[in-house]
Amino acid sequence: MSVLTRDEAQTRARFLDVERYVIDLDLTVGEETFGSVTTVHFTVREGPGDTFVEVRPAALGRVVLDGAELDPGELSEGRFPLRGLAAGEHELRVEAEMRYSRVGEGMHRFVDPVDGRAYVYTQCCISDAPLVFACFDQPDLKAEFEVAVTAPPEWTVLSNGVAARTGGGEGRWECARTPRISTYLMAVVAGPYHSVRTEHAGLPFGLHVRRSLGEYLEADAHELLDITRRCFDRYHEIFDEPYPFDSYDQAFVPEFNAGAMENPGLVTFRDEFVYRSAVTATERQTRGIVIAHEMAHMWFGDLVTLRWWDDIWLNESFAEYMGYQTLSEATSYTDAWTDFGVSRKCWGYDADERPSTHPVAPEAEAVPDTAAARTNFDGISYSKGAAALRQLVAWLGEKAFLAGINEHFARHRFGNATLADFLESLARASDRDVHGWAERWLRTTGVDTLVPRAEGGEVEVEHRGGRPHRLAIGLYDEAPADPGRLVLRERLERDVPAQGGLSVRLDGPQPDLLLLNDGDLTYAKVRLDARSWQTARRTLSGLPGQLTRAVVWNAARDMVRDGELAPLEYVRTVRAHLPAESDNAVVEGVLAFGRTQVADRFAAPDGERAEVLGLLSETCRELLEGVGARDAGVRLTAVRYFIDCATSPRELAAWRAAGSVPGGPELDAELRWRLLLRLAVLGAVGVADVEAALEADPSATGEEGAARCSAALPDAAGKAAAWEAMFGEEDALSNYLFAATAQGFWQPEQARLLGGFAERYFADAMRVSERRGASLAELAGRYAFPRMWVDAGTLARGEECLRSGVPVRALRRAWVDQLDDLRRALRVREAARG
Repeated sequence: MSVLTRDEAQTRARFLDVERYVIDLDLTVGEETFGSVTTVHFTVREGPGDTFVEVRPAALGRVVLDGAELDPGELSEGRFPLRGLAAGEHELRVEAEMRYSRVGEGMHRFVDPVDGRAYVYTQCCISDAPLVFACFDQPDLKAEFEVAVTAPPEWTVLSNGVAARTGGGEGRWECARTPRISTYLMAVVAGPYHSVRTEHAGLPFGLHVRRSLGEYLEADAHELLDITRRCFDRYHEIFDEPYPFDSYDQAFVPEFNAGAMENPGLVTFRDEFVYRSAVTATERQTRGIVIAHEMAHMWFGDLVTLRWWDDIWLNESFAEYMGYQTLSEATSYTDAWTDFGVSRKCWGYDADERPSTHPVAPEAEAVPDTAAARTNFDGISYSKGAAALRQLVAWLGEKAFLAGINEHFARHRFGNATLADFLESLARASDRDVHGWAERWLRTTGVDTLVPRAEGGEVEVEHRGGRPHRLAIGLYDEAPADPGRLVLRERLERDVPAQGGLSVRLDGPQPDLLLLNDGDLTYAKVRLDARSWQTARRTLSGLPGQLTRAVVWNAARDMVRDGELAPLEYVRTVRAHLPAESDNAVVEGVLAFGRTQVADRFAAPDGERAEVLGLLSETCRELLEGVGARDAGVRLTAVRYFIDCATSPRELAAWRAAGSVPGGPELDAELRWRLLLRLAVLGAVGVADVEAALEADPSATGEEGAARCSAALPDAAGKAAAWEAMFGEEDALSNYLFAATAQGFWQPEQARLLGGFAERYFADAMRVSERRGASLAELAGRYAFPRMWVDAGTLARGEECLRSGVPVRALRRAWVDQLDDLRRALRVREAARG
């Protein structure tokens, strides 16, 4: 299908305005397709002229323009031409039969294996609205929407405006007309949903989930609604513009590709956020951040929308920043920024060091079409952008920042805006050089590095980079009467200039530990001087404040990735200090890096990997006996990673037989599948065990667990079957079952079984991506890539495929990132060998 280019969008936006879409969807047609009738009211500014409307149907029925029938056969590559349009008002009617999706694009259809009930929902972002209805599909042609839906009589229908049953039949629903929104934000959710409804601030609020998860929603409804209300009220405290839509529904939908989607009045979330099993407070906090993030989009993105996809950051960076900030201000999750620092921010750092990096706000020419835009929903647009905004607030001041935001909303409500528009609003609210700040922070790439050198009472900060930084410098001394515990002597706030370093005169002797970016206010890698690193090796767990400890752990992480700290030395530091850590976000972030990066990528595959797994297992066991005995969240995290790091099946098999971990917790669904996966990798269970587990848990999550475990079995025939399921031409796997199969397939313990598949991967991934589209291509690049093969042969095959092949854009981007990570892993291993 053709992708929309920026030039085409600009030409069309100059040519016409869209007033209203009237959309009628029939969800009773069958299991493969649904009916879609769209009437578009639009105005041509100057004519006569030509343009096109996008629609990607299974079958195109009628196209009627101003009462005249057009030939449906003129549809080509998802575009229908509209020729000779005169200036003035026009009405276009398009009748089509559309396909349901299995990969989360357009109108996704899911049948719950628990009870056989079917559910559908739309995902129209970035360019998938034409899979649902005919439209002029670009963000700056905003319009009002009137949606009607015919559905089975037992179904509930939700949309952007309040939906109500009508007299035209039990299954007929009509939705209130929306204000002006973009096509990518139109949403419909339909099915026999279980709902919890309430009212707040005079508006209907709702939570919705498929029936088989209804009891779990009921258990969490109070917390979900409490966070929703608190965030809603907080936004009304800081934003002058009131909530701009007529309702606020949150639907938790199956097999959703993103974490959530900010459809006005109807936010869709992946339904893993309705927990079937025990979770940590950190995971609940993450869910709260996503709720706050998506609600922020009602203003950042929905009320005021980007003009073109180069300004994705105007949506995502702001929502990311506001999600963390608002949750920490309005709820009991006051330490949300620790989780951002120790886990989420690393997503930005890693993305910014790859060849695929781009500015937070790239030049418009750098995003020439919608395919390019899709690849920019990444760690730069989310976490780096949010970190930059946090730095902007520290530099500009919160009062001026909020004043600029409110100016922006007032000037562009229900319209579109650009970076230049936003900077103009900020400049009106402050006498600071906002444009200069933006040029250095938003138009550049890469991560600055700050390196301290301390001698006597003088500290010199070497600045490798070109951005100004407002940061804190923490001075810590070891407590004389309590070795191993550090005490904050002083925290100095300083500005590091864009060019050159910083010199700081200390009022006293050199501290035992000097920490740049204490409090994590800026986006930069930091290093520790030799004395500070030695102190950290002895006393890291004795540092006061979890955010301070997170900054040190991140510094160590970056040193490993840059080849300056041996992977084994990092894990020995983990073994020495993590057992005393009480903050679960820190525990989880450090163990995740140790298990997924150090063990599987950076450690040599001989005895070093086994030693790393052993040290991580010992760390988890001590956590269970120490902090984990007092904190259920830390305990659950330790149990999970103990399972993942096990190299012998004996203890795990005993847990499985007992149905619990000694001292708790009981093995719920999540732990049972996690444990079975590790036993499958170790060859301690077989096909019959996986089938029995699926029979005991025949849910969608159970199907994914069974796919993951089946693919992980060390059996040649099973591996061949899993590969055929992923890459064979039947294409029967949904997006979630494809990802689950890929996650189970590659296991470092099974290298002898997998060599041939590593050689087949690149060609097979290209073919499946061409058949199944961008979302599946992204999964094939992320999960099915042979990450465990850290060798020059895999790198050479991948580089040759990029040179000589033509992978779809989403797959190419994933491969560029994966191959760069592979080069880094090879460099780290080489540096560790000395």
